[in-house]
Formats: sequence, structure tokens, C-alpha cells
Amino acid sequence: MMASEITIEERRDRLRLFRSENVGPVTYRQLLGHYGSAVDALAALPDLTRRRGGRAIKICPADVANTELEALDRLDAALVTVGEPTYPTSLAAIDDAPPVLSVRGDGRLLREPGVAIVGARNASTNGRNFAQRLAADLCDGLEDKRYVIVSGLARGIDGAAHRGALEASGSTIAVMAGGVDVIYPPEHEDLYAEILATGAIVSELPPGRRPQAAHFPRRNRIISGLSLGVVVVEAATRSGSLITARMALEQGREVFAVPGSPLDPRSRGANRLIRDGAILTESVADIRSGLAPMLAAPPRPETPAPTLFEGLADSEGDGLDSARNAVAACLSPTPVTVDEIVRQCQVTAPVVHTVLLEMELAGLIERQSGNRIAAI
Repeated sequence: MMASEITIEERRDRLRLFRSENVGPVTYRQLLGHYGSAVDALAALPDLTRRRGGRAIKICPADVANTELEALDRLDAALVTVGEPTYPTSLAAIDDAPPVLSVRGDGRLLREPGVAIVGARNASTNGRNFAQRLAADLCDGLEDKRYVIVSGLARGIDGAAHRGALEASGSTIAVMAGGVDVIYPPEHEDLYAEILATGAIVSELPPGRRPQAAHFPRRNRIISGLSLGVVVVEAATRSGSLITARMALEQGREVFAVPGSPLDPRSRGANRLIRDGAILTESVADIRSGLAPMLAAPPRPETPAPTLFEGLADSEGDGLDSARNAVAACLSPTPVTVDEIVRQCQVTAPVVHTVLLEMELAGLIERQSGNRIAAI
């Protein structure tokens, strides 16, 4: 599936496909890659669901998709789908790239080299000031050495990073955990407006959707996916910032961490990242030197990625019936990679991908980062 322009109808049907029940990013790309168009993939969903003997999944109606598109139009927002030329290049390179993105503001920024700055919501004054200065310094410089700052509009470090970019007359992208029009936290209403005026606001959720706890980890993969590297400034040992750092590593991005006092719980996560191999960051020079190799060879998308989409089996005669029991026996609540499932089951990758696709549509498995599968 090469990057190409699509019709209005195909864009609507791609939105319908992703908004259908149990169709996640990986299954979406497999369906689109196999059937060639969203309308054909939608037509195949009932049969794929029946193969597992479960109830029919809810397919997103055309009028629901049209309502979402109309809401985006009222917001002067664009909907871009993976595979289109306007879709961000670095984000398309990750396995679970969001199939659709709602974008307010300057969508061209999503294809510029980005650096994510994330950290504690209850950040110290020093931590906020340092994040703000880092962001400003990264936005300063020659055209080919200037970065777009990516963060999540949260309190603390996120907000400071956005402000640093804006004060330096640079560019910044806010990735939302709710709809592209839902300002969270509410006290960042003015900051949201400033970002919208010169930067970009991004979400994979429909307009009007309120952020929920489960949305934030998925939001974090977009933050790291839009970036060449992730900088962590203050983070507890169990925090969303460390999730973002882990996702960055899985996506082949560079991870930077600002050291802090071992007596401050807000610094323990960043200090642990340094101990585990993250680049110790004391100034913008550390980030620029660490990203130099990434700029020379930035992530390139392959849609669908070879490790993700190796074809689907077309019929029961391809060994699907006997493979279903074998694949199910390999699964448990502990995640396992798809490659390991292929090795254990000793069946072809297309058959395994097809069985997993059926199981996801039936709500029997959960796909996790790193191309891992867990039974529900």
C-alpha cells in the first residue's frame, strides 16, 4: 500500500473500518493490505467474525462516520489516514501506527523532525524551567537543525515544553488523549489556543471524546512515534513518561534523560533510564549530538511493515482449521511475540496472522506494543 491520494468515499470508509468494533491498528492495516480498499475490508468483516463462532461485531455505520467528518470540518480540522502523502512519515514507520489522525492547525509540522519532551505532572520549578529552556534551544538554530517539540499538553513538564517552543517562536505539536477539541487539563485553554495558532493539535479519537485512563498509553505511542527522540525530565518509577520512553525504544527512537537528585522521587525514573542506557542530558548539545545519526537515517515507513503484514490466508484450505487450536494453545495473559507464535505453531506466517486477526475481531486477544499478543 503505497502513499497515494484517496477519494472522499475511501477516506470515510477507512474511518468506518477503524471505528468498527475490535478493529485495532494492526488488524486495520492487515485488512486494508489484504483486501486493497476499505469498502472491501468492511464487506469481509461479517464472514471473518463468523469464523470464530462469535457474535457479529458492530461495524461503524456510514452516517456515524459522516457525522465525525462533519464535526472535524466545523473545527477546520483534517482527517488523514495512514498511507496518504500527508500522513506523518515517522509515525507511519511504527507497527501500531494510528490508522486515522485528526489534525488541527499546521499539519505540515507532523512531517518535520520532532523531539518529544515529557515528564512529571507535579514537576519541580527547576524541572519545568529546564524543560522550557531545552524546548526553546531545540527550536533555535539553522533551518536544518531546528526541531518541532512534541508533547501531551499535560500539567508540569509537558506544558513547560510547549511554552518553551512558543516563546522561542518555534513549532510545537500537542497530542491529545481525548478528542482533538477536548482541552485537558482545562487550565491549559490559553496554551491550547496558542499552539493551535502556530502549531498543531493531534488525536486519533473522535471529536468530543473525553480522555480516559486507557487513552493515555496509546496517546504516548503517538508522541514518541512523531519524534526522533524522547527526552524525559523528572519521572517517578511508575509513570506515563517511562511508558513513552519504553515505546520510543521499541520504535527505534533515541531516549534521553535529565538526571536529578536521588532524594527526589520525581527523579528516580529518569535516573533509572540513565542507568539502563539512556543518554544523560545536561544541555541541548547532548540531544543534538545524540540525534545526529537519526537525522542521517530517519525512520522510514513501510506500509504495511514486513514484520507486521506478511499476507493473510484466503481460505479454510490454507490450514486455518487445524491452526486455530495450535495458536490458541500458545496464548496466555502473558504477552508473546507473533514471531514466537509462528515458531511454536510451526505453521506459515499468513495462517498465524489470519487466526490472530479472527481472534482480535472476536475480542479474544489484545495486541500490545512490540508486536506482542496476550489472551483476554
